[in-house]
Formats: sequence, structure tokens, C-alpha cells
Amino acid sequence: MNFVWRWIWLVLGCGPVCFSGMAAHAAEKTMLVYIGTYTGAKSKGIYVSRFDADSGKLSAPELAAETKSPTFLALHPDGRVLYAANEIHNFNGKRSGAVSAFAIDEKTGKLNLLNEQPSGGDGPCHLAVDGTGKYVLVANYGSGSVAALPIEADGRLAEPSVTIRNEGSSVDPHRQSGPHAHFITTDPGNRFALSCDLGLDKVLVYRLNAGKTAGSPALVANDPPSISVKPGSGPRHLAFHPNGRYVYLINEMGWTLTAFSYDARRGALEEIQTVSTVPEKFAGENLSAEVQVHPSGKFVYASNRGHDSIAVFAIDSESGRLSYVEHQSTGGRTPRHFAIDPSGHWLLAENQESDSIVIFRIDSKTGRLSAMGQAVEAGSPVCAVFVPVK
Repeated sequence: MNFVWRWIWLVLGCGPVCFSGMAAHAAEKTMLVYIGTYTGAKSKGIYVSRFDADSGKLSAPELAAETKSPTFLALHPDGRVLYAANEIHNFNGKRSGAVSAFAIDEKTGKLNLLNEQPSGGDGPCHLAVDGTGKYVLVANYGSGSVAALPIEADGRLAEPSVTIRNEGSSVDPHRQSGPHAHFITTDPGNRFALSCDLGLDKVLVYRLNAGKTAGSPALVANDPPSISVKPGSGPRHLAFHPNGRYVYLINEMGWTLTAFSYDARRGALEEIQTVSTVPEKFAGENLSAEVQVHPSGKFVYASNRGHDSIAVFAIDSESGRLSYVEHQSTGGRTPRHFAIDPSGHWLLAENQESDSIVIFRIDSKTGRLSAMGQAVEAGSPVCAVFVPVK
């Protein structure tokens, strides 16, 4: 179970340890939010804010660690180490991106660099930590490869123990002439890793060996090895339903959201439904970006860059099918990512091209979003990760 979900169990009194009333309130109230960015004129690396879960207030970001284009971030299950995908094209003189490991100082929010390693490919754009904390899994967009980097006892990274580059193409000659791994994550059971490949129009599935069999590779192609989506869709990110039975895939180029049923025993996906992420009469340019399932399992949220909105859908608990709820403007340009806090009360929309993070309240009954009137300035924000303060 990852750190954030374990924290929710503890706060709700469902876990094996009980807080005192004062400690529980403090843990629930205050969180660190780490912000990954594209570095440039307004950004030098990873930033940190403090988030008040009672009011939804987010403090002005401060520089936590200077590092180049730490676009996506992932937290170790113990909550003490943060990993960043450095979306670069040259690392130590070679055509490669990098992955950085940072120790978290909970008192100050600062990050202390542990080490850096090559990402196993060019232009890493996403990463995840497996549920046991044994591997960082990386998706390299430029080279169309995925890699697994072993995590040492102190949180440092070893070089990639396995790198897999897929082959093929799809219908768009400009964006799909070869593979472009865009996302990777583990399933809830930590038995399989799923990767979205925009260039192949596929979700690829790998068997995950997180220290189960000594000497075996961390990632091995599953049987079945993948599922295809409609040509030209460009699968980007996916999210599991909390019950593990459904998966929701956002397609960047097709502006669509696809619902799948998931067979956890076989690591197999079966399409249920595909819906548009933009209004029917929208005639502008768009690229869909992020997808997340609400912690309650009742709603799915999907962002649009161009329409500059978050689409909200309700989930039918029996079938996994989606029904439209609303579109909400993100109050800025190019919401490349958004984050839902562990309580499910708040959503932070990161508007990359307007250098802002806008806070929304989530209606727990309807899933609708209400802007809180707060926009925090942040240079080219790409990712936000909540870290509860113990």
C-alpha cells in the first residue's frame, strides 16, 4: 500500500495504529506539496508549498532543490524520499535523461540530493515507485523506452537494471512514427506495470518482479503484452479505480477518455467505453493531459490543454461506465497536470503556460469543482505531489 493511502487509513482510524486526537488533526491539516517544473526564466527546479487541508490554502512556493527540468515526481512508500524525472536529453555526456533521488526534510521542506542516475533513455517524462519501494520505473518519451532502477536501502538509486525499448508506429506520421513511452505505473496488487505509449497507440503491460525472484529481471512483457486503442488516439496517462477493477486512460491526441475493466490475475484490459474530454461543439485545438480518479471512486477528472479545462465524469460503480458531469475552466493556460489531495476535498490545477496553480473545492456528492479564488504563482508547473507531515 503506498504512503498516501496508508496515511488516509491512519487518519480515519482504519489502520493498525491510532493517533492521539491532536496529532491526528495536525497530520490531517498540514501537508507539503512538491511541485515539479520545466526549468527556465521562472523556475530553477523543485518547489515546495504548505497546504492547509481545512481551508484549502496553499502557501507561495519556495525552492526546495535546484535541478534541471524535474517534470514528474514520485514519493517512496515510506514518505522520506522523493524521486524526479529530469526531462533532459544529455546526461553525463550521453544521449539520456536522468532520475534524481532526494531526501525530504519535513521541518523545512527542503530536499537534499542523494544521487542521480541515467533514466535508461532519452527525455524521461514520467516515473513511479513500485509498492514495495524496490524500484523506480521510468517512461522515456524520446527513446520510447521504459526502465527499472533499483532503490538501495538509503533511498539512493542504482543504474537501470533493465531497459525495454518497444518497436512500431501508428497512423500520425509526425507524432507516431515510432514509440513514445509517456507513463508508467504499477497496478494495485504490485504484480504488473502498465505503460502508455503515445506513438504505438497501446497500453503495454509488464510482469513486475519486485524482489520476488532473485536474479529475474524487474520487468518482463506480459501475456497478453498490450491492448490497442483507436489509431491516432495517443494514449498518455491512466488511473486505477480504488477497487482495482477499472482503469481510465486519457488519450492526448484523440481528446478522449477510455474506460477499461481490469483482470488483476492476468494483467489484462478490456475496453468498456470511450468518451470525449471536450464539449461536443468545441472547434479549437486541444491536447488532453492528466487523468485521476477521486479517492471515493465516484468520479474521474481529466484535463484539457487548449480548452483549458477539467472535465468531470461520474462513475457507475456496477459497470465502471462514465457519465458527464461538467467542464470547469482551470483559470489559466495549459493544465498539464492536476492533483487531488488525499482527503478528496481539494484539487490543485497546474497551469503550465500561465505559471499558476489554482485551487478548487470538490463537491463530495456531485464531483463538481468550485474555484476558491486563489491562484499561486509557480513557474511552468508540471506536477504536484502531496506529502503528509507526520
